[in-house]
Amino acid sequence: MQLDRERRGTDASPSNEPTSEDAQSGRARRGRVSVLEERNLPLAGADIRIERAAQDEDTDEGDDVSAERFRGYASKFGEEARYAIGNPLTWGFYEEVAPGTFTKTLSEGDQRMLIDHASYYVVSRVSAGSLNLAQDKIGLAVNSALDPDLSYVSDLKANLRNGNITGMSIGFYCLKADWSTVEIETVDGDTVEADLRTIREARLIEVSAVSFPASPTTEAELSSVAHALAQRGDAAAIEKRVAFRPELRDLLETVREPRESTRGDDVEPREGTRRHVDQVGLAMRGLAARYALPLSR
Repeated sequence: MQLDRERRGTDASPSNEPTSEDAQSGRARRGRVSVLEERNLPLAGADIRIERAAQDEDTDEGDDVSAERFRGYASKFGEEARYAIGNPLTWGFYEEVAPGTFTKTLSEGDQRMLIDHASYYVVSRVSAGSLNLAQDKIGLAVNSALDPDLSYVSDLKANLRNGNITGMSIGFYCLKADWSTVEIETVDGDTVEADLRTIREARLIEVSAVSFPASPTTEAELSSVAHALAQRGDAAAIEKRVAFRPELRDLLETVREPRESTRGDDVEPREGTRRHVDQVGLAMRGLAARYALPLSR
């Protein structure tokens, strides 16, 4: 059981930080940026299932009450769903999503459900009436139509039956986050301190059923840490982690570059939501050669 003690909490988005317009363009003031991030929820916690639509359910399948629906959670709230990004005792941190994080974005956005974050595998969409996203006390619940005329939807169902889907994931921009210090008990029984990032507000772009491993690679975790540190803008926090992972310094310069978001309010996505991940991946391969890092393929 983790014993929390919040101290030295700082808001990653004070009054002089990005407005929603800044976040949409991927730019922020004073050199801080809001970048597209991805977080995975393993299959055991995602509660994924395919069910027949209820007779009284508001769907776009007409009178076909036998239509199937994809249900599950893309993100979960609170301490019980807390997860580690990297090694929280050295160069990483703990992270959790606060209840209500998606309230504003769900009222304003037009999210899609994808497969593996690929924009050409659109399963459903909010504005089309085929995707329903809602928050409950557990997390972000997904209720999606499954169009049998889409071949990749049939593939998705088969992959679920065969165990090839490893969970759910979200693609989002973090607009507001708090940083605090928590006490945790190690496996040796010692009590140590670690940083906790609590996401308070996010702009949700998409939810995905994913087939890549639930355990992130070192490359992906370094990217996530760099993104969070760039938004936090705390020099001491950066130096602390660079002492353990010197390649973070160079990666921070990569993620600090301004880049456009994947979608404006009235603009269709022109590139997949994984575009920035590919750019950072290229940078990481160069850093791997420089620092002799073993990166997963």
